[in-house]
Amino acid sequence: MACEQFAIYKCECGCTGLVEMILGCKEDCEMSCCGKAMTALPAKTAAQEGKEKHVPVIEKIDGGYRVKIGSVPHPMEPDHFIQFVELRAGKDVLVHFFAPGDAPEAVFKTDAKTVTAREYCNKHGLWRS
Repeated sequence: MACEQFAIYKCECGCTGLVEMILGCKEDCEMSCCGKAMTALPAKTAAQEGKEKHVPVIEKIDGGYRVKIGSVPHPMEPDHFIQFVELRAGKDVLVHFFAPGDAPEAVFKTDAKTVTAREYCNKHGLWRS
């Protein structure tokens, strides 16, 4: 199986292992963690249930972009929180990591004209704008 650029893989053994493929691989390869194959995570969209608290909402601000997680703020509890949000801005990939208790939003400084965002919820997986 080829590994696509920017694909995110999750360990299914119960650990918290997540890997992002920075450069794709066209060969028959496999991501592994804890001695087992990792699962490629599909990014969910606004078409799926739970979108109100998961789909990144991008707002253009002076000097960059504000990304809020969901049109309704996402919980940020120890057992249910957003682990990171990633903004793709032209040739740049910007990442903000969260901890329980943080506000579910981030500001990214960039002059890119076109951006997309995705976030990872520890309970509900990967979501994109």
